[in-house]
Amino acid sequence: MTEILQTTLPYDPLKPLPLPGIRPLPPEDWLQFDESFAAQMAERERLLSERRDDVLRMDPGAKAAAQELLDAVLTLRYGGGAEPSSVRRLDGQEVTIDRSAPLDTLGRIAQQDFCILQKPEGSEEHILSAAVLCFPASWTLAEKFMKPLLAIHVPVESYDATLARRVQRLFDGVQLGRPLWRFNALWYADPTLHQPRLESDPRATSTPQTQTYLRSELQTISRLPKTGAVVFSIHTRVLRRADVLAQWGATE
Repeated sequence: MTEILQTTLPYDPLKPLPLPGIRPLPPEDWLQFDESFAAQMAERERLLSERRDDVLRMDPGAKAAAQELLDAVLTLRYGGGAEPSSVRRLDGQEVTIDRSAPLDTLGRIAQQDFCILQKPEGSEEHILSAAVLCFPASWTLAEKFMKPLLAIHVPVESYDATLARRVQRLFDGVQLGRPLWRFNALWYADPTLHQPRLESDPRATSTPQTQTYLRSELQTISRLPKTGAVVFSIHTRVLRRADVLAQWGATE
C-alpha cells in the first residue's frame, strides 16, 4: 500500500457545515496544488495507463466541452498564448498536449479530477457526460456515467430530494467567472487514492480503530463560457490523523 499524503489542509475539515456548504471561490484559486503534486501525478499517470477504462469516460457530445476545459486549465496553470504542443509540469515532467484526447491530457497536467456535466434540452437535471476520475472516493465512474445528479448520488443518505433541488439550482445558477467551492471530510483506514465502490457494496464500518487517515476533497463548480457546461473538479488530500489533529484538533 503506497501512502501519498499531505500534512496540512487550507481549511478546517472538522468544522461542521450545513449541506451543501457552498461558498464563492476566487477564480485564481480554482486550480490548486500542494506538496503531494509529484506523487499524485505519478499515480495519475499509472492509473491512466493501467486502468484507463476505470478512470476515463466521455460521451461524444461532451468532447467540445472537454477541449474547452483543457484550454481553460492550460491558460490558468501554464499561461496563455499560442497553443502549446507540450507543457512542463511543476514536478519537471514534460507532457504532450493531445487535443484529440482532452480528458487524458487533463489527467496528466492537473492534480484535480474533473467531471463535466451538461443539461440536455428539456431535461430537469445535469448529467455526467465526461470525466477523468483517477481518485474516486467510494463511487465508480462506470456506474455514474451519463446519469443525472440525483442518480449520481445514490446511495448517499443525506442526498434527499430537497438537497437534490438545491444542488440542481446551484448547477443552473453558477455564473461565468464566479466558481463555487465546498469540501468534505471522511475518516478512512486505508490511504489509497483510487478507492472505487459499487452502489451495491456496503461502505466499510467506521470505528475509532479505523479512523487512521482523513480524506478530504476540495470540490469546485464552475461554468465554461462557450459550451455552457458545468465543471465539477475534485482536489483530493489524505492526511494522517495526527497531522489533522495537530493543525485543527481544537475543533474536533
